[in-house]
Amino acid sequence: MEQTKPKATIMDEATMERAITRIAHEILERNEGADTIALVGIVRRGATIARMLADQIEAIEGTRPQVGLLDISFYRDDVTRRLAPVLHKTEIPFNVDGKDIILVDDVLYTGRTVRSALDALMDFGRPATIQLAVMVDRGHRELPIRADYVCKNVPSSRDEDVRVCLEPLDDHVAVEIWDVETEKKPGGAA
Repeated sequence: MEQTKPKATIMDEATMERAITRIAHEILERNEGADTIALVGIVRRGATIARMLADQIEAIEGTRPQVGLLDISFYRDDVTRRLAPVLHKTEIPFNVDGKDIILVDDVLYTGRTVRSALDALMDFGRPATIQLAVMVDRGHRELPIRADYVCKNVPSSRDEDVRVCLEPLDDHVAVEIWDVETEKKPGGAA
């Protein structure tokens, strides 16, 4: 039986907007303004969150940071296991050398996506710093990676899926927890 609704909604649209505003303030405080920063969102939802952060930073500071999009498809450590990785466009229309790059993703889980993004980003140059901003940190790290800016920490089970839903990619805006469907194995084992 397919699950039709989330187990829990942990952030609604208003809560997410407040969290984005808070993170924008934290980024500006840590970097002493917006002059040296650029945002790079990991495609797909990280890119949407990066644009949201840029909007907030511009509203607060009066200066819009540059925003780039990063596709990590061929940098993933499981790329050989995927039959046909879905490719998206990488767009970094600025020089990353000497910039304070804020790498943005939706959910920080094992750390493998961020590791892949770091590898991909370094192919574009040498930033002064790379800081990580995420909507959700759900724990269960497999690599020594941590976020500098977190909208919400969500302790979760490995049997759960934490989903960030954003328009226009989704039909609503929320952070939800879904149960992971486990496939039945031959012999009755799950």
